[in-house]
Amino acid sequence: MREQNTRVSRGPTGWWRRGERWWWDRRLRFADWFYAVGSFPMVAFVQIVPEIGLLRGVIDPLFQRTDELLPLTVLGVVFYLVPAGLVSLAVLFRRSRPHWLLVLAFALLLLFGNMLPAGFALYSYAVHFDRRRILAGWFGVQALALYVALDVNLLVYVFNFGLFLVVPTTLGLWVGTRRQLIDRLQERAERLEREQHLMAEHAITAERTRIAREMHDVVAHRVSLMVLHAGGLEVSAQDPRTAEAAGLIRTTGREALAELRGILGVLREEDGGTAPTAPQPGLSDLEWLVGQWRDAGMVVDRVDSEPLGDLPPTVQRTAFRVVQEGLTNAAKHARGARVTLELRRRGDVLQVEVANGPATVAVTPPPSSGYGLAGIRERVALAGGSLTAGPRFDGGWRLSVVLPVSGGHEAEGSGRR
Repeated sequence: MREQNTRVSRGPTGWWRRGERWWWDRRLRFADWFYAVGSFPMVAFVQIVPEIGLLRGVIDPLFQRTDELLPLTVLGVVFYLVPAGLVSLAVLFRRSRPHWLLVLAFALLLLFGNMLPAGFALYSYAVHFDRRRILAGWFGVQALALYVALDVNLLVYVFNFGLFLVVPTTLGLWVGTRRQLIDRLQERAERLEREQHLMAEHAITAERTRIAREMHDVVAHRVSLMVLHAGGLEVSAQDPRTAEAAGLIRTTGREALAELRGILGVLREEDGGTAPTAPQPGLSDLEWLVGQWRDAGMVVDRVDSEPLGDLPPTVQRTAFRVVQEGLTNAAKHARGARVTLELRRRGDVLQVEVANGPATVAVTPPPSSGYGLAGIRERVALAGGSLTAGPRFDGGWRLSVVLPVSGGHEAEGSGRR
């Protein structure tokens, strides 16, 4: 699965998603550079065109008295290009140092009558900052500078005031408010998602506790009663075979209770409690498992084609559960039949097969939930293997599983609990 995700992330879709994320994280910085480069020629052009501002009475005579190219070039750079360059530089820092752009816009508006930087400075501050008092103060300062620089009638002043100050500020307030609303909605959605996740975890914990309680009330009590009766039968039985069978039932029931307690401990997850740390069963426990069924009267032939080698704990645990399920099904549905257990390793694949012949003793099988084989199929699928199960030609049953063994080793021991 991890290799598949890696292949997807390296494909065209993965590259596109990473590029989209990279662009989204840096979109504001790209916007700053775009505005900085785009504002330079516009500011420089407006510096030249209008004949307003406090310094126009000084600049125009200087250009009129100078006929040589070099002084004209120097004056043009100083009065036209340098202010435009300073505005572009201030635009790059409009989100971290907004007052630089506001002060520079005030100076250009008062001295040269350049109204573009003032409008952009007010718009940027309204978009990226929520300090309305400071914005109102700078708006009043820029309005005063515009009034001093224009020196025109009221109608012209009102037109420029609305176009270069009111419109940018209003638009900036709308964009900034909308951005804050989106950020708050996103934050609220994330908070609700976290709360929903916590509620789901709480519900899962409550359900697991309920399941653990039900299992304890139903299964544990019945198995405990069975163990007590088997112990009493073992003591009072006159027939040695009956006493031996009762002892086997008592031992098996006690082991089932121990395993059930471990499962209940994991399900409950009580505060201060620790999950059981006993090792999970592996292939080394198969002989113990087969011995239990042989003691119960089952004829089991185990065949290992060759040394299995060092296998990952996950594979060993899955193989053990497959054999356990196969032997249990044979005992329930094929009483008296001979069972063959075969483990075979072929390169990076482990094949486990449990086969039995037809039943030789007619008995009513115990109640079955039908989930045993489905659970084994899920275990095998999680291990990356495949499962086949079905009747044999002689009326018996065959359960075969193929497990890959090249998936690595877990930091988990195996052995009998």
